[in-house]
Amino acid sequence: MLYVSFTHSQKQEALHQALFDAFKYFGGSPKELVVDNMITAVTERTGSLVRFNDNFLEFLLPYGIKPVACNIRSPYEKGKIERSIHYIRHNFLPLKEFSNLQELKSLAMGWLNTIANTRTHSTTGEIPVKRLQKDRLKKLPDLVPDYREINALYVHKDFAVRFDSNTYIVPVWAIGKTAVLKADQEKVSVYYKTRCIAVHTRSWEKKQRIELEIHKAQLHKLKKRRFADKNVLAFLSLGQTALDYLNELEKRGSPLKKDVTQIMTLKDEYGDNSIIIALNKALDLKLYGADYIQNILYQEMKPKTCHPPVKLKKDTLNEIRLCTPNLAEYDALILKKRKKP
Repeated sequence: MLYVSFTHSQKQEALHQALFDAFKYFGGSPKELVVDNMITAVTERTGSLVRFNDNFLEFLLPYGIKPVACNIRSPYEKGKIERSIHYIRHNFLPLKEFSNLQELKSLAMGWLNTIANTRTHSTTGEIPVKRLQKDRLKKLPDLVPDYREINALYVHKDFAVRFDSNTYIVPVWAIGKTAVLKADQEKVSVYYKTRCIAVHTRSWEKKQRIELEIHKAQLHKLKKRRFADKNVLAFLSLGQTALDYLNELEKRGSPLKKDVTQIMTLKDEYGDNSIIIALNKALDLKLYGADYIQNILYQEMKPKTCHPPVKLKKDTLNEIRLCTPNLAEYDALILKKRKKP
């Protein structure tokens, strides 16, 4: 039975994802996996001594698969694979037209399901899909690792992260933050903390700027409203809640920069979390303006600022430091007094 996967990449993650997709297609994982001596599977070899790639072994571990490496210059050990490649090249690829990787994958899957695995095999005389004994395969674990490429990336002032020689745009409020980008062969997803903030179709070209219409609209507003002000950008770094509140302020014709400057002053006093909570509550109650935010904070929060001690005129007095008393000594003294008749 055949499975084929097409990819632009030869990275470790691409191999792992393709193998996992094959396991899903077959309905389970095998006991052994025969591999060629590619660097993503075998890092060193001396005769029959094989050192497998650490990442490859880590991938196989949850499935309990034993890797087996073909001997060098021994094509007969992978004869069936070579023959399968010949079959695919001469029976699937001719006269096929496609414009991208996704179309090619879709064509390949249709060919596997309707022709390659449902034909009567010339050697065995059986239909491959019926010949496969799924009960001999091991069940896939319920929880499997994420096999996508994962990178922690800084969000630049152009509202984008740099990945694979391209830039992928994210919401304006993410500027200055570190986002996590996860990429497979088709999509690029960008996360901030546990939240997905952007999903793009992966581009295999170079030096491209990949944008979403919603983010382009935000960028247009940003330029139109002159959001380049330092306080406004710092305010936006609080996240989506800050952006929503900013939009509401503008709709109502509020003095934008004045309100934002006041709110940022409150942020210094109360902290980021308190400001975000206050903004959410103000949005729920439809209260827009720095004074409302100040009111909410005053009623429900406590400033995080720790006021320094009073400074005395004599510097020597300011330098006095008292040791923290050991309360156990006082306890011992009280117990000693109690024992006296």
